[in-house]
Amino acid sequence: MIKTRDTGNLIIISGPTCAGKATVIRKLLEKREDVVCPISYTSRPMRPGEIEGIDYYFISKEHFEQKIKNGDFLEYAKVRYGQYFGTPKKEVEDLLKTGKDIILEIDVQGAAQIKKLFPETILIFILAPSMQELKRRIIERGAEKKIDQIIDRFKTAYKELNALNEYNYVVVNDNLDEAVEKVNSILISEKCRVDRIEKLDVQNQEEFMHELLIDKNFSKE
Repeated sequence: MIKTRDTGNLIIISGPTCAGKATVIRKLLEKREDVVCPISYTSRPMRPGEIEGIDYYFISKEHFEQKIKNGDFLEYAKVRYGQYFGTPKKEVEDLLKTGKDIILEIDVQGAAQIKKLFPETILIFILAPSMQELKRRIIERGAEKKIDQIIDRFKTAYKELNALNEYNYVVVNDNLDEAVEKVNSILISEKCRVDRIEKLDVQNQEEFMHELLIDKNFSKE
């Protein structure tokens, strides 16, 4: 009898802007019911079309900072314009106990924070096929219209690439469906790791051979 650890895996997906991380995660969640993405907290204002408890939990800066003091976050960051984003610790821990895999989209700094707390965390880095393609996607998306904003994005991307060796896997998002399948394959293979085995009962070899030889259904032919 083989008994494997029934807790879920914690998976972090990182990568440069416009590498397609969010789309890969969304497609994967559509494919797998046993994979979930916990809702993060943020102190930034709600944008048009966003829904409380679906996109984020929207709270004030004061409330966010109190939760930091309480140790409520697995990781958090203060980004541009002074707004906070954070991953709730208790929700992640509770979901892992149910056996579901948890997938988080987090930058390389946040990934390093979580890896210290959960050394078994699986780190996956999503890349665009080339920096030229990354530039095309950034310009096409149109979120940054000024050249200095685009340059800033590229500087950040190059910094993130320096952390690539800290990750377990890299997936090049050239074809979306293929990228999703690769991430899905990683999740499947991680559930088959030998170190997830908690109990392995193997019958004594001599006893097993004796039973085999006297088994009436056993044929010597």
